[in-house]
Amino acid sequence: MPDLLEKVTSLAKRRGFIFPSSEIYGGFRSAYDYGPQGAALKWNLKREWIQEMVVKRADIVGLDAAILMSPKVWEASGHTTAGFADELAECPQCHKRWRYDHVKGACPDDKAKLGAPKKFNLLVRTFLGPVEDESALTYFRPETAQGIYVNFENVTATQRVKLPFGIAQIGKAFRNEITPGPFTYRMREFEQMEMQWFCKPDSADEWFTYWKQERMHWYVEVLGISPAHLRFHPHAKEELAHYAKTAVDIEYEYPWGWGELEGIHNRGDFDLTNHAKCSGKDISYFDEAINERVIPYIIETSGGVDRAILVLLLEHYKEEEVKSEKRVVLRFPRWLAPLPAAVLPIVKNNNLVVAKAHEVEQVLRAADFQVFYDEVGSIGRRYRRLDEIGTPFAITIDFDTLEQNTVTVRDRDSMQQERIAIPNLVSYIHEQLRKPI
Repeated sequence: MPDLLEKVTSLAKRRGFIFPSSEIYGGFRSAYDYGPQGAALKWNLKREWIQEMVVKRADIVGLDAAILMSPKVWEASGHTTAGFADELAECPQCHKRWRYDHVKGACPDDKAKLGAPKKFNLLVRTFLGPVEDESALTYFRPETAQGIYVNFENVTATQRVKLPFGIAQIGKAFRNEITPGPFTYRMREFEQMEMQWFCKPDSADEWFTYWKQERMHWYVEVLGISPAHLRFHPHAKEELAHYAKTAVDIEYEYPWGWGELEGIHNRGDFDLTNHAKCSGKDISYFDEAINERVIPYIIETSGGVDRAILVLLLEHYKEEEVKSEKRVVLRFPRWLAPLPAAVLPIVKNNNLVVAKAHEVEQVLRAADFQVFYDEVGSIGRRYRRLDEIGTPFAITIDFDTLEQNTVTVRDRDSMQQERIAIPNLVSYIHEQLRKPI
């Protein structure tokens, strides 16, 4: 589908998934707001990640570190050096700056030859306190990982964890990207799902392979991404980040080509060693099995929430012909759908039908289902609106409901309808939303 990105971008705006930030003021480049459907999809995605990475495992604990930290953290991690920088080149005519590795010497706007490339650090600077001088300088974090490393000793002291173990968190990060886009693929404010796995150095290669497979499996089985649209991209030596011994990306086939979805890295002992050196604190781990202190190696899994949301929209956007009309449907896995069900009174001018519809709505909300109530337009038009936001079940309240205490449940994917007794409705939807084991 050659215009897939354009169609998904339009649908995201029209159906309340993603809005341009500050749109009433003309927008703000590379920043986006998540509308009601987008926010709900995000919540569900993050819930599934936490379930997979923390709840189901006894060897991973959670963390929620601060966005603002001491600037010494970023000095120790290497983010304030040239290693965390893009090479930019300026156009002598329009004076725009471009990433040199993206444009290869010529300005995309006016084709003029670019000047010599210069390093540009990606950290987003800010000042804390009333005076904006170097003593008040700090940074918005460019990754969530460092918050985990500087809390390594706190976690080992309070949680009685033993190697190997992981620390996981979801949180915002910020980078002064020069060429953001397309759409939400690369933004200056983004959200990460990161897990840092601490292990003995001689087992790092084994765990690196293990986490590669685990993370790929999650995208296929939980997010419903076709294996044909995913691949591993090992990093060549010249591609490796300054901290990495080995790295591989899980890539997705976006409309513009293959691109990163998640990174898995063997960071060695770089981070803990540097923080110990720069802070003067001993943050090694006492290994009771060998009766000595060690600096663990770290296997990192780092995925983007925003990229995963974009991939869900791209992957599950479908166009079908139904009775000579085009049907647009988001075929999300049912457990991820922003709204699992909608309640639709067959008419809006009958007080008994409307009252019964609201009663069913409250039954579902009491069972912790986020439900959409819609009484506007023909039933067919309402079905189409629900298809476009990926709602698995449309529950219609009709005149038979008043007599039989049953409702019609329409399935999003098959469009088949089934009559369900209202007392059985909650258990029916629970069962239909259950993930395969």
